[in-house]
Order: sequence, then structure tokens, then C-alpha cells
Amino acid sequence: MSGATRDPTRQEEFKRATAGALRAMAHETDLQVAFQPGPAGLSGKRARLPMPTRSLPPAEMARLRGAADAIALRLRHHSEATHAARSPASREAREVFDALEQARCEAVGSAHMAGVAANLRARLIEQCEAEGYDRMVRKDQLPIAAALSLLARERLTGEPVPPPAERVLALWREGLDERAKAALDEMASAQADQDAFARAARKLLAAFDLAEAETEAEAEENEEGGEEGAESTPQQDQRGEGESRSEDSEQMLGASPETMEGEAAEDEEGAEEEEGPGAEGEERPGGPQQRKEPPPAEDQQAYRAFTRQFDEEIPAEELCDPEELSRLRAQLDQQLQHLQGVVSKLANRLQRRLLAQQQRAWEFDLEEGLLDVARLARVVATPTHSLSYKRETEAKFRDTIVTLLIDNSGSMRGRPISVAAMCCDILARTLERCGVKTEILGFTTRAWKGGQSREAWVKAGKPRNPGRLNDLRHVIYKAADAPWRRARRTLGLMLREGLLKENIDGEALEWAYRRLIRRPEQRRILMVISDGAPVDDSTLSVNPGNYLEKHLRTVIAEIEREGDVELLAIGIGHDVTRYYRRAVTIVDAEELGGTMMKKLAELFDEDAARAWHRAAAERAALVM
Repeated sequence: MSGATRDPTRQEEFKRATAGALRAMAHETDLQVAFQPGPAGLSGKRARLPMPTRSLPPAEMARLRGAADAIALRLRHHSEATHAARSPASREAREVFDALEQARCEAVGSAHMAGVAANLRARLIEQCEAEGYDRMVRKDQLPIAAALSLLARERLTGEPVPPPAERVLALWREGLDERAKAALDEMASAQADQDAFARAARKLLAAFDLAEAETEAEAEENEEGGEEGAESTPQQDQRGEGESRSEDSEQMLGASPETMEGEAAEDEEGAEEEEGPGAEGEERPGGPQQRKEPPPAEDQQAYRAFTRQFDEEIPAEELCDPEELSRLRAQLDQQLQHLQGVVSKLANRLQRRLLAQQQRAWEFDLEEGLLDVARLARVVATPTHSLSYKRETEAKFRDTIVTLLIDNSGSMRGRPISVAAMCCDILARTLERCGVKTEILGFTTRAWKGGQSREAWVKAGKPRNPGRLNDLRHVIYKAADAPWRRARRTLGLMLREGLLKENIDGEALEWAYRRLIRRPEQRRILMVISDGAPVDDSTLSVNPGNYLEKHLRTVIAEIEREGDVELLAIGIGHDVTRYYRRAVTIVDAEELGGTMMKKLAELFDEDAARAWHRAAAERAALVM
């Protein structure tokens, strides 16, 4: 009993001490520090750290202190204005640039603090083990951002790389050319000066053909730009480590229905009422409908793919070996353990609503049927009274399928994709218990910078306006007819580091729609989870800037006009209400679970209400 009372006190003392040390190192006395399940993150004046366990073993304490120290050193030694002024344009280059800057902050901050250096190293070793670096045998298995960050840390601090990463990083060292080695040396000598370090980092990116090194004229322009360089561009708004999006949410998955009201602001393209064409959908028969393909745009040249030869539609289990899939699933289960209370409440609430609509009902005050025991007194008093019987009726609950289409782009990396995977797992289990089929799909690209499609375009002489110029990857995490117990392991694949790349939403939406309309269910629901507008650097570099966004709007308009699929979307930190008629935007990934279940519950409540009013109208007509 004494141990049980001592552990919570020790846990709270550790949290207070860690938060205090973080504020002191960062020189930010007003910094908010929250301990929550999941990875660490920073957003404005709010830092999030993983929730410690009650036992608090020494290894866990070192990792948590390392996460706190990394945030503190970022706040202490980093200038966002300088960083934004030197940041490259492409997403992949920005990810490497951000990782190099984090390595610089940690190297500078820990140079004279042995304890901080030890904490950061413990955290880095744990990250390398969790990502499975020790099992990597090919250079391309290690993401370039992680590889260059580790090489930079080694050069900046003089410490060897963590043992799990030594073998695969040796392959990267062998491929370094003289330009890359010179850039690393320059970064090491300039680590105390963020601006000089950023220029050297751009040279390293240029050595790997990720971005152009700054010319003298560009450097002068950036210096003259001053604070103006800190203004975020639309591309910069797309970037990143999505786990640090929130400044307000404190509870995982706990979005209350009240906070979601009124968020879906109407846009001039979608100002029609929900009762417009296709909103009801009751009169449409179920079963496969052969004609239902998204009609092509009026201008046949408005959108096309340069080649579809390298696109793939692939089951999740084929993208990695069973051992890695089991490890990723175990990682997802570990995160789910902290959420069991909140998750169960939300899932059970949705389940009760669905099952209530499937239960049988009674009709009362009939002239024949079963004797209504509640009317026994009336029967005794007036035996000739005819309306004392009841009859059991089966409530109509249309056969339903729900498809969850998840954005697997690089900007979902971190907290957003972890939460999305957990929510899909929870929702699939809940809906299966209610007899509702669930399909879980993901969309991304096979490569950065265009892949084989771009290579084919280059070989063809780079024709103008080639259309979509990347290799699509559409992932089937759970097929509609697959039971959850067989598909549960594949959901862990979303946490795989190298999976998340670009996002071409329009074609992914068409793909999910085609799968849905071939289903025999009477009611079909498609829910899209995304955190940004369509972005593919390869395609947008040789086509108009709104090329992918325009196609997405066209596809959405056609699906909503057909009305045989109920389409709704949830945007994470991105306003999707300007695309979708039925949509909601949340500011933090941690609100996703509550919002998904709330929106599905609203859909089923609407369906139940329409069925009730229809039945009431039929009874009224019979009486008349």
C-alpha cells in the first residue's frame, strides 16, 4: 500500500521538476508545459511532453528529460525569423533543413552541460531503436532527413552516432562527396551563428540536389528582408511536424460536441442547404450501380496524369515485412493504452446511438395483437375497449458502409498520423459491433520529387504541361469485408517513417469513391481526414499553381452532385470547409477522435429522424 501511495507523488514531483527545468533553460517563465500521451511537441508558448509512468525507471526519466531539454534548447537558441528567411521551398528540403537546425540547437545548448548532453543522447538512442535503424541494411531505408541530421550531430558534437544507427549511417558516409563534406565542416565551425549555419546547411542540401545553395545576391536580399522573412508562405503553412499544432487542447480525443458547433463556415461555392440534391438519398436503390463513375471535367485537358504506369494500389501488409508490422502495431497499442477511458466513452456513446436505431420497436393502442399489460386496468374497467393491444415492429436501419480516407502525406508526420491511426482502429471496432462495414484507405506517393513518372517525363524531352507528375500510392489498410481482428495489425503501418510523402487528394478521392459505389450496401459514407491542400512539388513545378486544388474541387463537386455517397471531411489545422459542403476544421489532431464520432453520430441521427418522419407520415395517411 505504501508503494501505491508513493508512486503518484514521485510522478508529480518529477513532472514539476521537469517543467521547471524546461522553463529555466528556455528563459521562458510563462511557458505552458503539458504532459500528455504521445510524442513531445512545441507550439508557440505551449510545450507538450510524454506522460510519465508511475514506476518511472531511470531510462524513462532520461528520455523524458531529453525531450524537455530539446524543446528548451530550441526556444533558447533558435530564431524563427532567421530560419524562415533561409528555409528552402520544397517540402523534403524543408524537413532536412528543420532537422539540421534542431541538431544545431541541441549541440550548442549541451556543449557545456554534461547532464543535458546525456539526456539528449538517451532520447536519441531510444528514437533510433524505436524506428528500427539497427535492422536497416540499405541506404534508402533511412530517410534523408534522419540521415543528414545524424551526420550533422556527429560532426557538431564530436560524439559517435548511436549504436543502432551505426551500420546504416556508414552507408551514407561512403556516399558523401567533397561538397557535402565541406558543407558539414562549415556547419560545424558556424554552429554558434544561426544565420551562417543556415547558409552552410543550404550548401549541404545543394550537394544532395534538394535545394539550390544561396547566391550572394539572395543572401543580401534575405539579410535586407529582416523580419519580413518570418512571414509564412502558403508552402510553409503546409510543412511539418504536425504534432505541435495545438495551443488549447489538453485532453486526448476529448473534443466536446459543443466546441464543434458552427465551425463549418459556408463558402460561396457550397452555400446550398443540406437538403439540396443528394442530401437525402433515400430514393436511390442499393446495390452496385455501373454508371457511377465521377464524370470527367468538361475540359478534357484540365487534369491528367503524364503516366499511370508506376501507380500502385496495394494492401498495407505488402509494404513491409511481418516483423516490422508487428512492431508498429505494438507501438500503436502502447499509445492506445493511455486513451482507454476517453476512447471507451466516445465509442460507447456512438455504439448506443447506432444500436438504438437497430432495436425493434412497439406500436401501441391497436385493435389486435398482444395484450398491453400497461392497459390492464383499462381492460378490467372497460372490457369492451378495443385499443388495448400492441404489436412488435422491426425498425428500419439501412445497410451501411463507412470509408475512412486518410491523408498519408509528410505533413501528417508525428502526432496527427498517430492520432488518425488510433481513431481508425477505435472506429472500426465500434462500427463492426454495430453491423456497419468499415473500409480504411490511405493515400500518398511512392517517391519524393516525382519518382519514375518524372524520369519518364525527362526522357520524353520534358513536354510542356505534362499533368500529374508523380507515382501514386493508394494503400488499403482494411478492406470493407475484412473483420477488424484480421486487419488490426496493418493499421500500425501508418506510423512507419518512410511511408508519408506527397498528397494528391483529387485522384485519391476518385479512387475511394469508385470502391464505394461498387458496394452493395444501401447507404455509403465517405469521410476524408486531411491536414492540407493537395501538394506535390514535382507536379506543381511544371503545371499551374492551382492544378491539383482545381482538380480536387472538380471531383468533390461531382460526387456531391451525384449524391449516392455521403461525403464529409475533417481538416486538421486546415480549412476544408472551402472545398467540402459538409465539413469541419479542427485546430489540433487531438480533437480528431471526438469529432469523427460526433459527425458520424450526427449522420445516423439524421437518418433516424428522416425514417421516423417518413413512418409517421405513412401512419397518418393510413388513418385518413
